[in-house]
Order: sequence, then C-alpha cells, then structure tokens
Amino acid sequence: MGRRQLLMPMLPGMPDAVTGRPVKAATRPPLRTLDQAIARSRDIIAEALDRYPIVARQALVSGGNDSMVLLHLVQSYLDSSADDAVVHVDTGIGIEETRQHVREVATGWNLPLRVLHPRDSYEDLILGQVIARTGANAGIRSVWKGFPGPGGHGVMYRRLKNEPLQRNRAQIIGSHGRSRKVLYLAGMRWGESDRRFRTAAEIDPDGGIIWCSPLVHWTNEQMDQYRRLHLLPRNEVADHLHMSGECLCGAYAKPGELDEIEFFYPRTAYRIRSLEKRVEQAGIPACKWGQAPPGGKQPTPGSIAGRLCSSCPAPLAGQTDLMDLWTQNGLLTPAPVPEVAA
Repeated sequence: MGRRQLLMPMLPGMPDAVTGRPVKAATRPPLRTLDQAIARSRDIIAEALDRYPIVARQALVSGGNDSMVLLHLVQSYLDSSADDAVVHVDTGIGIEETRQHVREVATGWNLPLRVLHPRDSYEDLILGQVIARTGANAGIRSVWKGFPGPGGHGVMYRRLKNEPLQRNRAQIIGSHGRSRKVLYLAGMRWGESDRRFRTAAEIDPDGGIIWCSPLVHWTNEQMDQYRRLHLLPRNEVADHLHMSGECLCGAYAKPGELDEIEFFYPRTAYRIRSLEKRVEQAGIPACKWGQAPPGGKQPTPGSIAGRLCSSCPAPLAGQTDLMDLWTQNGLLTPAPVPEVAA
C-alpha cells in the first residue's frame, strides 16, 4: 500500500483513480466515485455486446476476493443463453478450499458453474510426459520438463489455463469465429500489477473470444468499498496467502511461499513436496518447486505470459513473507552460529 493510501484513506463517495496513464488507455483514467466506476463498467460490457455477435457470456472466476467483485457485478448478464455461466479453470495444481469456495458461491447465488480442466496435467508436464503434438518436435520431444521458473510460465499458462478456455470456446462456437463470439468477462485491472498496467484492455478481441475487463479502471480502494457495501463472501485462501491459490505452478513463487502454503494448507504442500521427490527421482535437474531451473531462461521484459495470471510476477501490495513476519515478531529465532575454534 502506497503512502497516499496510508495518509488519505478513501471515504464513501470520494472520487478515486488509477495513478498514471496505462499504455492501452488513450488518456489517464479520470477520478470516479464508486457509483461512477460501476456505471463505467456497465458501459464497457454494453459496448462489447453491441460491437460483437456474442452468443455466450461467461464470467471467469479464480476464486480470489477480487473475482467475487467481478461476479457480483456481472451476474445479471449471465442469463441470455444455455452457455452463459460462471467459469472456473481447475488447473490441477491448486488449493481445494478455493475450488470449494467457487462452488459454494455459485450455488448460493444460483448461478450455473462450468469447471474446466486442462488436457495435460501439471504432473505430466513437469515429469516430461507431455510430448509435442505439432511442429518440428511433434512426437519426439517433451514440451517441458521439471518445475518451471519465470521462463516457463508461458508454457504453464498455455497448457493449464488457455488450452481449456480455448476448448470451451470451440465447444460453443466451433469454427464460427467470425459470426459467433464468446464473451469472457475477466477481472483484470490496471491497479493489480505492473504487467496489468502495461497490457490490460477494456475490450480485447482474440479470434472467437472477446475478452472484456469491466473492472480495468477500478482502484484497490474501490474494490474494497464494493466488497464492504455488498458484504461479499471472502475466500480464506486469499486472506491467508494474498492470492486465490487456484494455480500453484510455482513459476513466479516468492521465497518462502511453499512454507506459507504448508502452514495453512499442509495437504497441498505435501503434494507439492511429493512431486519434488518424483521429479528428482526422474533425474530432472529442475526438481525444486518455486525455483528457477538451473540455466533456465528468463522471460522477455514486458512479455505477456497470460491474461489470467495477474499478480504472479510480484507479491501484491502489503504482502509479506510469513517467515520474515514471524521472525520480526519474535516467534522464530535464527539458528545459533557455531563457534569456530581459534
């Protein structure tokens, strides 16, 4: 949280705006009250529906607290066709409590839920068991081996998130990408991260998919105010870990993150540590979750690894390493340094 937020907390009715001008914005977003921000969000959705032949409207929900704001705001739009739904991608390497939270909210709000699964599992990817199906390496080489570092995030995103979303799109519209479109309502915001500030757009056509980010101009304060106003249910995973936990591929894990996960969700951490042993036994050098592979490549500066991975590259504002916090509060003490004989 920046100095401005510490000294000047937002009050109900106070206008607020994203600091600076995002690259994809023609002008700096204007100051808006929460009501004005909501009105602008509805205008963005209306523009997308007017411009494109939308046959299905789907709200992409990670299970984090921000995605609850999105879902609450757009739920009234999910009633135009049999394919309208809440969509959650089960990456296969997430925290079960987050998936349960999504199911409970969808049921409680009487919304249809569609859970998508990737064709290739996370385990098969890191064990090198997914063989390329196209290109020069088709039928010959694995698409990936070992736990991903930052340079492998794109592969994980494409295989675990984008592939099921594209397959879902194909099941709805087939090859009619020009005459029929699926509207994916996503919660990307300029205020989420530096990468979102560079890349997020209000409406972003992508073949048969129209990506729509109706909250793109919302600030953190406006999100918090909306949650309080509507008493939205919170996901304890997001409260504990400062992320939704729906995908723990580890590409951009911060130091100590697996220890934090283990403290709150030991079953999930046990599974990850078991995978580490399997990868090591397979003789794969990249056998540590959350660590860059030996000699692994780094992502190109400014590259876009995936629309739905908003805060992977850096911790969210206010996020701290749990082990550091415990040490600072005297709950942990450093191991004594052995004396060296003179």
